[in-house]
Amino acid sequence: MAWAPESASALPEPRPDAADEPRLPDVRGRLAEYAAMPVLQVLRRLDSGPRGLEEDRAQTLLARHGENAIAGPTASRRGARLLHALTNPFVGTLLVLGGVSAALGAFGAATVIGVMVLISCWLQVRQEQRFDRVADTLRAMVVATTTVVRRATTDAPPTSREVPLDQLVPGDIVTLSPGDMIPADVRLLRSAGLTVDQAVLTGEALPVAKQATPEDAVPDVSAVGRSTGDLATIDCPWLCFMGSTVTAGTGTAVVLATGTATYFGAMHAHLAPRRAETAFDRGVKGVSRALIGLMLVCAPLVFIVNAAVHGIRFAALWFGISVAVGLTPEMLPVMVSTALARGARAAVRHNVVIKRLPAIHNLGAMDVLCTDKTGTLTQDQVGVDCHIDPDGRSDPQVLRWAALNSAVAADGDAIVLFNELDEALLAYADQMSVPVDDVTAVEVIPFDSTRRRGSVVVRAAGRPGTDIMITKGAVEQVLECCTRLRRPDGDVPLTVADRQRLGDVGDRYAADGVRLLAVAIADKPVRPRAYGLRDERDLTLIGFVGFRDRPRESAAAAVRSLTARGVAVKVLTGDHPLVAARICRDAGIDPGRIVLGDDIEALSDAEIGDLADRTTVFARIDPEQKARIVRVLRSTGRTVGFLGDGVNDSPALRDADVGITVDGAVAIARESADVVLLRGDLLSVAEAVTEGRRTFTNIKKYLEITISSNFGNVLSMLAASVLLPFLPMLPLQILVQNLCFDLCLLPLAFDHVDQRALRRPQTFDSARLTRFVLWLGPVNTLADLTAFGILLHITGHHPGPAAQAIFHTGWFVENLLTQAAAVHLLRGRRLPSPRDHAAFPVLLGTTAIVTIALVLPWSFLAAPLSMTALPVVCLLALVLVLVLYCILIGAAKTAWQKVEGRTSRPTRQGTRSQAPR
Repeated sequence: MAWAPESASALPEPRPDAADEPRLPDVRGRLAEYAAMPVLQVLRRLDSGPRGLEEDRAQTLLARHGENAIAGPTASRRGARLLHALTNPFVGTLLVLGGVSAALGAFGAATVIGVMVLISCWLQVRQEQRFDRVADTLRAMVVATTTVVRRATTDAPPTSREVPLDQLVPGDIVTLSPGDMIPADVRLLRSAGLTVDQAVLTGEALPVAKQATPEDAVPDVSAVGRSTGDLATIDCPWLCFMGSTVTAGTGTAVVLATGTATYFGAMHAHLAPRRAETAFDRGVKGVSRALIGLMLVCAPLVFIVNAAVHGIRFAALWFGISVAVGLTPEMLPVMVSTALARGARAAVRHNVVIKRLPAIHNLGAMDVLCTDKTGTLTQDQVGVDCHIDPDGRSDPQVLRWAALNSAVAADGDAIVLFNELDEALLAYADQMSVPVDDVTAVEVIPFDSTRRRGSVVVRAAGRPGTDIMITKGAVEQVLECCTRLRRPDGDVPLTVADRQRLGDVGDRYAADGVRLLAVAIADKPVRPRAYGLRDERDLTLIGFVGFRDRPRESAAAAVRSLTARGVAVKVLTGDHPLVAARICRDAGIDPGRIVLGDDIEALSDAEIGDLADRTTVFARIDPEQKARIVRVLRSTGRTVGFLGDGVNDSPALRDADVGITVDGAVAIARESADVVLLRGDLLSVAEAVTEGRRTFTNIKKYLEITISSNFGNVLSMLAASVLLPFLPMLPLQILVQNLCFDLCLLPLAFDHVDQRALRRPQTFDSARLTRFVLWLGPVNTLADLTAFGILLHITGHHPGPAAQAIFHTGWFVENLLTQAAAVHLLRGRRLPSPRDHAAFPVLLGTTAIVTIALVLPWSFLAAPLSMTALPVVCLLALVLVLVLYCILIGAAKTAWQKVEGRTSRPTRQGTRSQAPR
């Protein structure tokens, strides 16, 4: 999409002085050296330490190494924008036509075309600079940060704080948690259960384990089966690389390289991920092809007819070139850029930050919104609802063991993924005065989304030689590890019947919207080696803790608002199906038949597409299944939004037409998203959808008005070529008229919008645009033919130079007047009235074009343009033509709306949004 605006990214801006980018072999060599060193030697090399850098030292290093950003093009930003403007197909077409005109000696036409190119490019560059500033402001509202350990002075204690990613420097000590993006190339100092998703570098879907080496140990090169020279590859267990994401566990690391000196920076030109083509991209391509096709058909046809009828091939060619210029909407990129930037600014008023400006259009086109329930349908304020033993009786000991699991995990080096549950558990334990500091932590086995459980090992006073493993997680997954069951009178073996009964307990509570986690413990003999996953066995189930995340009060209203706007809400969650169903019903969503992740695993994409159309809730699905459902929905012609805030939502956020997240989301989710909600509920989405539709409606107005008017003019020129013994308008006059009309239409980006246009999803529709042009364009031709007859009558049918000048001038004036009227008559569903009129900028633009039409023939520019002052009778006749045109275009628009209303099919969402029970 050469005329589409460049997307704004949430990453820091490219450094303008990054021309000397390090080559990949140099980066690999430097990282290989760090990989082969003991940790203490690495810290000495970087003049750093476990307590972090001093603030003054960090600022010095920042000035030396530059910001932690991936370098962009080496050209200046303004030069790059100008090149981008010159490479859009419409400006390119004008450059070719201008070159042909100059080669034929038509220097006046070439000059006007050159002026049109300069104005178009200047406006586009200026507008891109404006919405770059808008994007910078919006990015600052959701700036990506990382946790760094620094000291104010040499003797000051180290403190952890959040700093923007672009302020990171080599030698900084950073901490890593689930959901964090690796902010630079780093060497691990400590780690616990750390796994990292490196798909952006390798394409591999599965996360890989990372592990720090002892501080003073020389890394064992043979452990990874590679030579020292290859240690800088991403397979090295103790190196992590910019662009990858922490999926589980935690770590502490020292920054080795930032910006273009990183592995990702050196590979950026080859490895930068390409986002999926969105509804905006597809629409831009379709409209561009249609417009260029129209020009390639009509302009040669005008030339052929004129050459055949008049036999003046040079004049006919020049006239054909002018027609081609008139059919080229060279201001379309400027119009789109202006409208998108206005929409992005308006969305901020609704607490919605647009990171990539085309996303404002995609929001308006969205007809399916897939969302995880947490934080959007619910308050995202989880509270403990119950703590019960296996028989359903309240048991404070279950609360104590569960809270100990959370406390040890939170204080250790590994943080469980569902830390909002742990926060709620610890807060409730503190409220209930349950002690959680009377044990010593021994080991943490972090939660991960595959096992769906997490364990800790503790040592209690008074129990020498014995450790206690505490496991907490999903009911089914914890039961897999249990062999015994705790009763009031002692532990008993866990039978098959017990397993069935206890599994049903989770379903009963889930039906009421309560999520149960099972808690199990086991005594383990003290040993020197570390505990691992294989030790999660022979446990005793002691009970359950239940959590409830209550629905948002605004959820039901938001769902109704989205449904009224033609957007179907679908819930994609990894949670229990009964919990999801209860929350959906509370939010006013009929869950219908819930489909589980296991149900779709073996289905083809076509089968999933049919199922997804009939299904509202998918439960117990993994991240790849979420992304697959989004991709399949898009392949069926839907425009899909996805709202999520977790690590597991990142693939779906990238695969959606518009990825939406909340301000408190994990780093990778914020980076993957196109839109960030500062207020995390669906009402904000509904308001943003409205802004998107308002934005696109104004873009559509520009397309419909300019193309239908230009098409009508082409038909008029073809008719005039056959009926008249001379050209109906000189080529130079056509070019000037086209320039005036294009500039008059730009204020449409700020126009009012009929509320009915905001009720349904909207996107580029080349077929509908073609029908509109074929229906309304000939009305312009009827008005032009009427003007031709009147002008011929006034000039006495004499083909002399004076009569031709009156005819050319008269049609020039009539054309601009009818085009100004078309702006007001075609800008909305209803005809203009005191209660339904254009915005002030549009009124100003059309007033300017009418003034130009009436003043130009009497100005000093009349002679260079071969114009002449019109007699009064001619002006009165043109007023009558204008009145006739207004009547005809009003009738034609009313008929078009009736015909289009009968022939247009209802949206798919409107007919198949909910699954039957």
